[in-house]
Amino acid sequence: MKFLHTLSKGGLLVAFLLLCNFAMAQRTIKGTVTDGETGDALIGASVSVVGTTRGTATDINGAYTIEVPAGSSQIRIAYTGYAEQVLTLGASNTVDVAMKSDAVLEEVVVIGYGAVKKSDATGSVSSVTEKDFNRGNVVAPEQLIQGRAPGVVITNSSGEPGAGINVRIRGTSSVRAGNNPLFVVDGVPLSGAETSGGSDLKGFGSQAARNPLNFLNPADIASIDILKDASATAIYGSRGANGVVIITTKSGQSGKGLLEYGYTLGVSKIAKKYDVLDARGFKAAWQELNPGADIDEVDFGGDTDWQDEITQTAMSHNHNLSFGGGGQGGNYRFSLGYLDQEGIIIQSGIKRLSGRFNGSKSFMDNKLKIATNFTVSNTKDAGAPISEAAGFEGDAWANALKGNPTWPTYNGDGTVFQSGKNGEPSPLAMIEYTDDQTNTIRALGNINAELSITKNLTFKTVLGTDQSISSRKNAMSKDLNAGQANFGLGRLYVTDIEASNKLWENYFTYNKSFGKVDFTGLAGYSYQELNYARKRNQYSKFGTSDLGLMVNNSSTAGVSTIVNSENYTDELQSYFGRINFGISDKYLLTATLRADGSTKFGGDNKYGYFPSAALKWRVSQESFCPDVFTDLGVRLGYGVTGNQEIGHNLYLQRQRYSDGDINNEGNVVSGSIRNVAFQNEALKWETTTQLNFGIDWAVWSGRLSGTIDLYKKNTIDMLVKKYAAQPAPNDFVWANLEDSDIENRGLELGLNLVAVDKAKFDWRILGNIAFNKNEVKALSTTLNTGRIHGQGLSEAYAQRIAQGQALFAFFVRDFSGYDASGNQTYVNDLDAQVFVGKSPIPKVTAGLTNQFQFGNLDASIFFTGQWGHYVYNNTANALFTKGALGGGRNVTTDVVSSAESRNNAPDVSSRFLEKGDFLRLQDITLGYNLPIKSKNISSLRIFANGQNLMLFTDYSGLDPEVNVNKQIDDIPSLGIDYNAYPRSRTFSIGANVTF
Repeated sequence: MKFLHTLSKGGLLVAFLLLCNFAMAQRTIKGTVTDGETGDALIGASVSVVGTTRGTATDINGAYTIEVPAGSSQIRIAYTGYAEQVLTLGASNTVDVAMKSDAVLEEVVVIGYGAVKKSDATGSVSSVTEKDFNRGNVVAPEQLIQGRAPGVVITNSSGEPGAGINVRIRGTSSVRAGNNPLFVVDGVPLSGAETSGGSDLKGFGSQAARNPLNFLNPADIASIDILKDASATAIYGSRGANGVVIITTKSGQSGKGLLEYGYTLGVSKIAKKYDVLDARGFKAAWQELNPGADIDEVDFGGDTDWQDEITQTAMSHNHNLSFGGGGQGGNYRFSLGYLDQEGIIIQSGIKRLSGRFNGSKSFMDNKLKIATNFTVSNTKDAGAPISEAAGFEGDAWANALKGNPTWPTYNGDGTVFQSGKNGEPSPLAMIEYTDDQTNTIRALGNINAELSITKNLTFKTVLGTDQSISSRKNAMSKDLNAGQANFGLGRLYVTDIEASNKLWENYFTYNKSFGKVDFTGLAGYSYQELNYARKRNQYSKFGTSDLGLMVNNSSTAGVSTIVNSENYTDELQSYFGRINFGISDKYLLTATLRADGSTKFGGDNKYGYFPSAALKWRVSQESFCPDVFTDLGVRLGYGVTGNQEIGHNLYLQRQRYSDGDINNEGNVVSGSIRNVAFQNEALKWETTTQLNFGIDWAVWSGRLSGTIDLYKKNTIDMLVKKYAAQPAPNDFVWANLEDSDIENRGLELGLNLVAVDKAKFDWRILGNIAFNKNEVKALSTTLNTGRIHGQGLSEAYAQRIAQGQALFAFFVRDFSGYDASGNQTYVNDLDAQVFVGKSPIPKVTAGLTNQFQFGNLDASIFFTGQWGHYVYNNTANALFTKGALGGGRNVTTDVVSSAESRNNAPDVSSRFLEKGDFLRLQDITLGYNLPIKSKNISSLRIFANGQNLMLFTDYSGLDPEVNVNKQIDDIPSLGIDYNAYPRSRTFSIGANVTF
């Protein structure tokens, strides 16, 4: 091998020449590690060879010596409280390192129209970056932070891929307007409207829309910042009452272009099944309840586990490819993603193809910067016939639970067995003869320009757009001979939605230091136009049984009708400002004001004004602060925010056609025009005020750090539908209840601990816990919600909103047991519904992560849990009673031995109210960075992951973390479980490679 040419400066070192000549030789690197500002030696700093398990630690003088094997060219230096450095070795064998404190390169949090160092944030902000995201099969961005931030409760409506998700920040505050936070993606606030339609299955109930954030590829996300208190969210004014979630996507990094590819293969199975009777047990139990009856009434000769028949081992494939880089003048990043995830119920799943480009370029000696962020995706959802409101005919999952286990799966001629004598379809027939497909194309992006007018003054303009087109087609074949509304006719429901969101924002930012005073001022204008169009059609009397032909060619139907349609535009015009003062880097002040004008509200209240102020004292900067504190800051904030997530044009008297329909005979029933509401020009925003006190702290050079927040949040002017005494020209009027007040009070704790920080072993612990108390402090009326479904449960409900109770408090008959005859008895012999002191809102939520690094091996273990709340088991109420068993439906094994009589009515009672407490081992990930000696591959990581591995709970249903929407009159419910799509347990393997 030839020697390298001599370097122009620094000379040649003998060891370097030997390394080049003898590939197997080792290289000895020596040096010292010091504080970059003070020059003090750093004792115990970790020094390791990248791509190997070799490592050491600095001694009392900050010195180190490490052997670098052939083929390795980088060393990593890490020390708690300092920014980690990875250095590429040059000719010299002496490498001295000056470490930069994290105070210089500390974490930055995005706060809306800007970003600040975390230590300078005056509001309550939780930031989760990519290294702390949840792993495994993650479809939507909310799942990345589930259980990761204190006070943020994220609940899946079910286990279906792409199903809706409820996000609650510091409790639930509204009964009519939306309770989800405002999502802002790369500076563009999303509308919050559904981008795909719900659907109806005639006779089998309705189905919810998919999660509108499914279009975002989680692999493109760099960080998620959660603004929680009003001092942080008031900059978003009328949309900040429920918190703000700011999603920032990845950008290209300085340096040569990097090509990255990642692949994950997942395998999922149902996590838990109901313990229902098998054929033998079912026949024996039925015979016991029906002595003398002919067993042939219910015995069809089969022995079928219907849960097994309609579930599967589901496979998922996730591919992500990106290329990005950058330099002084700008950066760029392209990415492509493809997700194909099967559901654990056959024929269900989600497929998504997504593309993204993020780029920026500077001009005019870096005075002008133009940047863009753009993503487009095509999401295809395949649904199973599982509904939120199934009646006595059931749906696919309900019928898998109550279906007669003696039914065969197939007839002798090979066709699917459809139903027994009670006319209820087999779950396999429901899946075989239905087809539910949703296709959503969505594009989100912005282009922005930032001009440095002077050294201290910048101007930024942002043009943003969010466009989506969706079509959901749900068909039932005429060959499905169960269900009186469908047999011989066939049904097709089509819901088309087009949503458009256009944004134009302009704002000035002024930064100036006046001696020891740092000042930042922000002033801006925003205009947003939101258009929403939806059309629903229904078709019947099909001449074909081919589901594919029905879905793709509705002209094969003999009759059709427009169910209903809507097309409206809402506008939001805003002026906003913020000032920040920092005095001696010790005393920080933030004040904001936003004025929002919305077309959603009456002429008397078109504009709302939302102020906030926050103070922070950085005690750690004071001379009297003990040296043990690396950081100590005290925060106090107060602000007012609004909630405008209501329907369009509620304040005007208006007329509307009721829904058209096709009846059970296949004839069109037209809607009729009717008055909708009284006029109310005084209609205005729901308003939330919030007071927050917080402490940010870190000790022992940052090895132990955390946050403490106390808050009190009150929501007033509740928006409700007030009914008029009849007779009256209209049934109701939309109004604000001026005497209403919903309060959330709580405590949040976040903790980060570097338990071990050695050259060859690193152990970090991240924990959070939050306590919340919810109460309706004032309300002059009562509102019922929580519809309960099932045979004999028409018009039943289980929740009431009333003064002195928690929001969505359970309102049921107070069950006490059974009498000698097996009849239900109630407390104080009262069978009326009463408050039983139980709420669906968790009082305590927590998350705990342990992260380990051992050389090239890394591992992460994540637990999450919720406590202090209850779940209403509508599934058991509707299906698992002796009355159901006596009528020929299957039940769980515990029903057979219960003391109840088969004559009991399926009352809504505390008998079906169960504790929802749980602790879940949500995620275990094990990864390994392979030592790479290739010129073409710079890194290769392989990993294995398990999700939803263990669940510790006393809840008798499948999973207490569930929320099926059981609203009444548009008032949402919370904490009700009804035939929810079951959760899966998933194991994944994959690899990430960088070229």
